[in-house]
Amino acid sequence: MGADEFRDYILGFIFYKYLSERMNLFADEILKNDGITFTEIDEKSEEGIEILTAVRGEAVERLGYYLMPSELFHCVATKGSRAKDNFILEDLTRILKHIESSTMGHESEDDFEGLFEDLDLGSSKLGKTENAKNEFREKRSRDISRAKARRGKFPFR
Repeated sequence: MGADEFRDYILGFIFYKYLSERMNLFADEILKNDGITFTEIDEKSEEGIEILTAVRGEAVERLGYYLMPSELFHCVATKGSRAKDNFILEDLTRILKHIESSTMGHESEDDFEGLFEDLDLGSSKLGKTENAKNEFREKRSRDISRAKARRGKFPFR
């Protein structure tokens, strides 16, 4: 993999992390009065679905996109670092498409359309086998997850 391709790949992941952390902080702020955090919501329960629907509406209106709690960068990075059941390629592909599709029909749609198309998660340049590709992505996710935003402020603004 050439330096330009590697840079594009890493920048795509850093931007996904930024969007993820921004979504998490935003959701936690609007849920503060309810006494819950975004990651505590049960995505499969009736009450959880109702809360997430409301959060989604606010997020798309104010942030321009939406992520589910399970789609947050730190959740995917945690799954990737497990000893078993750590294959994240399909999850990442689905999540990046979901970020783009969450904007459809909204003012931010043009801003997010094709946003991650240069991030080829299936590229053979990441590894010859699916396991090698997954290991490469997991290591990069772990490296990026170590980079912390300071007190909710993002250095990428």
